[in-house]
Amino acid sequence: MQQQDTAVDFSGYDEEQVRLMGEMCILVDEDDHAIGEADKKTCHLMENISSGMLHRAFSVFLFNSRNELLLQQRASEKITFPDCYTNTCCSHPLATPSELDEAEQIGVKRAAQRKLEHELGIRPEQVPLGKFRFLTRIHYVSPSDGQWGEHEIDYILFIKAEVDLDINPNEVRSVKYVSQDEMRQIIATADETGTKLTPWFKLIDTNFLYKWWDQLDDLSACVDPDTIHRLL
Repeated sequence: MQQQDTAVDFSGYDEEQVRLMGEMCILVDEDDHAIGEADKKTCHLMENISSGMLHRAFSVFLFNSRNELLLQQRASEKITFPDCYTNTCCSHPLATPSELDEAEQIGVKRAAQRKLEHELGIRPEQVPLGKFRFLTRIHYVSPSDGQWGEHEIDYILFIKAEVDLDINPNEVRSVKYVSQDEMRQIIATADETGTKLTPWFKLIDTNFLYKWWDQLDDLSACVDPDTIHRLL
């Protein structure tokens, strides 16, 4: 699939976030076969999403030694889903040889390690590739506003590690560790408190999160590498 050249008026958007819109994402079909590449801008325009454009993504859930989940609140500068709370790190493997490598999901894991450092300042040696556990994939679609949205096959990665944080304020507004009870309370009171949550995080919370969290110290029974869960 060839990238569509769509003109977009980026006036008023953050300069660094606009620059990142030039990164090349991996286009996939509904069975997650790589079929081409397109820049992040093109992938996230609703006019292209409405035509079926689909790309590969990942969501990292990082837990500390107390089995608390690290949440982030996306920065106000983000073009899609600004100020929303979400799991530890969410982004895209890029259309480069190292991140296109599908053996043992190594390309996605490399992308996760890269973005954990970029967004949260987590050093790669604190999150070695071998510690990431790939659980499954979800396929979802969601608008962010009238112009932007997401249509992704999202790889779910769990990792348990003690990490040092050095937050990139252009990416992340705030962070906090939460227990299961605290997470449930955040979800239950989100409408009342005005807490905004990313759509993929809400889907994962509703369908999977707590049964995986309960088995965090032995995730073997949770691993489902062949299924793509259609949460459309």
